[in-house]
Amino acid sequence: MSDLIDPKRRSFLGATALGLAIAPFGLSSLASAQAAPLPAAGKRAAAGGHTSFKAIKHVKAGVLDVAYAEDGPAHGKPVLLLHGWPYDIYSFVDVASILAAAGYRVIIPWLRGYGETRFLSADTKRNGQQAALAQDAIALLDALKIDKAIVAGFDWGARTADILAAMWPERCKALVSVSGYLIGSQQANRAPLPPKAELQWWYQYYFATERGEAGYAKYTHDFARLIWELASPHWGFDDATFARSAAALDNPDQVAITIHNYRWRLGLAEGEAQYDALEKQLATLPDINVPTITMEGDDNGAPHPPASAYARKFTGKYEYRLITGGIGHNLPQEAPEAFAKAVIDVDQF
Repeated sequence: MSDLIDPKRRSFLGATALGLAIAPFGLSSLASAQAAPLPAAGKRAAAGGHTSFKAIKHVKAGVLDVAYAEDGPAHGKPVLLLHGWPYDIYSFVDVASILAAAGYRVIIPWLRGYGETRFLSADTKRNGQQAALAQDAIALLDALKIDKAIVAGFDWGARTADILAAMWPERCKALVSVSGYLIGSQQANRAPLPPKAELQWWYQYYFATERGEAGYAKYTHDFARLIWELASPHWGFDDATFARSAAALDNPDQVAITIHNYRWRLGLAEGEAQYDALEKQLATLPDINVPTITMEGDDNGAPHPPASAYARKFTGKYEYRLITGGIGHNLPQEAPEAFAKAVIDVDQF
């Protein structure tokens, strides 16, 4: 997750997710997908009714044995859907059925440190840096012999999808990215933010300490539920919905990957030398020229840059969509129809 913020304090978002490196830009286009207004009680019922996937498969890809859900015809256009933290593949459980019915081959992997995905070797560094996650995605496409896919995601998954589109455009038919352009830079992250903005990174600073690592290990599910509630304040998810995803956090590498991810961002943990060249390129915040739709929920409780801050980073055909109706950070699970429609629409760009 980028970071969490009270919806009333969004004025402090600025270009946080862009590492303070992008000046505000004008929107190249704007489209709003309409949703129902909030219920009077202030909580919006959880969307969708699917609770399982058609199939869970495994494939050796790079340094991982990747576990992934698959749906749709084997020869359909591939769509790679990438989840974030602290979520999992069930963020796309309703999206998958919609896309499969439309004829797409849907691939939804558990990221390293989540669910049934495992490292092939105990000696591999439990590395959560952005380049490692992106390389995992490319390795998965290679293992599945997928030359080109529509890539889409939110949170960590949106960042990974952005990196694939920027650095491997020949592998990306199109992109759907919740919260827009999220590629980061350790150098840019060294710049301090105003105090009220820094407050929203509370969990990142917590994770920077031994106490925070121990606390996350001891209270992983409680921590995740708090994040869900803060990030999506009007999403009325039930206990069963949370439990399905929280089980993915029982992965033996979850704590190590999460802690390393956030410490690496602050320069408190080293990455791996094999990713240095890629990180150097990512630090320039490269443009993305594949067809793209970026999306935002109108009640996203996680810090996210305003669309005007990143619109010009997308140099191909581009559209921005604001999804209304109290939609929070976990947009694919809260508004699956809107997310699936974005995937289908961007395929036609």
